[in-house]
Amino acid sequence: MLNRVLIARPLPEAVLEQARPHFELVVRQNTAPLTGAEMRAALAEFDGVMPTLGDMFSAEVFAGVAAPRCTILANFGVGYNHIDVDAAHSAGVQVTNTPGAVTDATADTAMTLMLMSARRAGEGERMVRSGAWEGWHPTQMLGMHLTGKTVGIVGMGRIGQAIARRCHFGFDMEVAYFTRSPKDLAYPAAAYTDLHALAAAVDVLVIAVPGGAQTHHLIDEDVLKAMKPSAHLVNIARGDVVSEGALIDALQAGQIAGAGLDVYEFEPMVPDALKALENVVLLPHLGTAALEVRVDMGQMAVRNLVAHLVEGAVAPNAVHP
Repeated sequence: MLNRVLIARPLPEAVLEQARPHFELVVRQNTAPLTGAEMRAALAEFDGVMPTLGDMFSAEVFAGVAAPRCTILANFGVGYNHIDVDAAHSAGVQVTNTPGAVTDATADTAMTLMLMSARRAGEGERMVRSGAWEGWHPTQMLGMHLTGKTVGIVGMGRIGQAIARRCHFGFDMEVAYFTRSPKDLAYPAAAYTDLHALAAAVDVLVIAVPGGAQTHHLIDEDVLKAMKPSAHLVNIARGDVVSEGALIDALQAGQIAGAGLDVYEFEPMVPDALKALENVVLLPHLGTAALEVRVDMGQMAVRNLVAHLVEGAVAPNAVHP
């Protein structure tokens, strides 16, 4: 008899085709996150679940299921701060993720936001669409030229390094990064152990750290105050790494020149104050939104499910408390 697996939201057909021979598959058609009742039912009624961003498998959810039938949460995504891994392991549930599959797509999104913010592309498009553009002139919407500037990267893991490579080799930018242990990199890069000093030294500060309690509001009022008035902030990590209120204040005051955001502290809610600002680019969490990437992510999650449920092996992308 096949193991019963729940896929929490619709996924590309290529992912489902890979999963169907191995499992009795149930694909939830709702695109919103699982409710608490749905998560508890998933733990009780399925052998495995493929959760997605926003499916908050908290300690309270696990506490509501005395003896889970589910033994694996094969997360669709590299970030898993929406899953209480300690509570999962205590309940006998393995957690996996999809590292690697998202690296280049997320780095590309960071570059998109860097360019859009620095060159005021969002503001310019709104001008054209509104009919307010009166034609080219030499001082129209002057932004910042990225080539030769300094990028500061907070979180020099796979994604951070992919961003740094694009900045160095593609835009001849100087690279600096925040770390407690310097990396061995194939290009020059200045390592900073003081986040405020990094923020003060760079033209673009890019956030690429994992989410979670340790990085909550890592970018706060003090870090934003340390940045140059000409600098831009880009966040492709998790929304709550940046204090959204402090960022709004900094943008409204012209304390920094601009920001590019793909994630939000309370998404999908985006504050009206943020939407009203011209000096911020707002994307709807597009970090990995390319068909090939979503297929790769889903197929990696399926391989984790197969290894754990079918082969009785250690899942290749298991995460630990």
